[in-house]
Amino acid sequence: MMRNKRLNIAAGWYAGMSILFIIFIFPFLLILLNSFKSRVEIIRNPLTLPKTLDFSNYTEAYNRMNFSYGLSNSLFITCVSVLAILVFSSMLAYYLVRWSNKISSIILLTLVSSMLIPFQSIMIPFVTLYGNLHMLNSRWALIFFYLGFGISLATFMYHGFIKTVPKDLEEASLMDGAGRVQVFWKIIFPILKPISTTIAIVDVLWIWNDFLLPSLVLLSKEQQTLPLSTYYFFGKYTSNYGVAMAALVMAIIPVIIFYLIMQKQIIKGVVEGAVK
Repeated sequence: MMRNKRLNIAAGWYAGMSILFIIFIFPFLLILLNSFKSRVEIIRNPLTLPKTLDFSNYTEAYNRMNFSYGLSNSLFITCVSVLAILVFSSMLAYYLVRWSNKISSIILLTLVSSMLIPFQSIMIPFVTLYGNLHMLNSRWALIFFYLGFGISLATFMYHGFIKTVPKDLEEASLMDGAGRVQVFWKIIFPILKPISTTIAIVDVLWIWNDFLLPSLVLLSKEQQTLPLSTYYFFGKYTSNYGVAMAALVMAIIPVIIFYLIMQKQIIKGVVEGAVK
């Protein structure tokens, strides 16, 4: 009886996981299948398999969306933004933990509170203010904005992790003549690798796929990211769905490759973070 009960529970668990997997993978499969179809085929029945594997949509999408420019812009903005978030948030969290006082508590509370404010509620004054300051239409300005919007969550996560790091390691290094900066970069920051990896992955997925903020900041086509480039195929009165689907697939592939490479680090970071 117990064995049959366990088998039934395992079967139900696998069935539930299989259903969830199908639900999550279905949108991507739908985009992938329709990327090989003509617009007429998609309109007639978007759920059927393509009659032939026609790669003309990919060729047209690559040329019309300036894929090389979009890819280079997305890579540059994502890498620099994530690196800046990791560096500044880890240093800020270290300061807030090791020099705990009323001011540091207020700073942390302010950062946590800022995460509750949706970007859409400050979008109009945000664009108006920085537009008047002539800080729009620049990749560096967008990186600065990502740092501002991403540092709150990253600092909060680092703060909880650094609190578990014993002070003995720092005190021993300080007694040997090391400065605070050396202690942080040579002792503390390597210990933060699990949480740094987790934050990096979360921020890469966020920044790479973000559409709203780049659409407000990057006005020229030469500086557009891949999500902005794919929007080119959706017009006001008509849409080239086949080419648009091909563009979406090309925009998604780099981040999927990144996720597959880093998936072991995700699990390791979660496990080590739980142990901490």
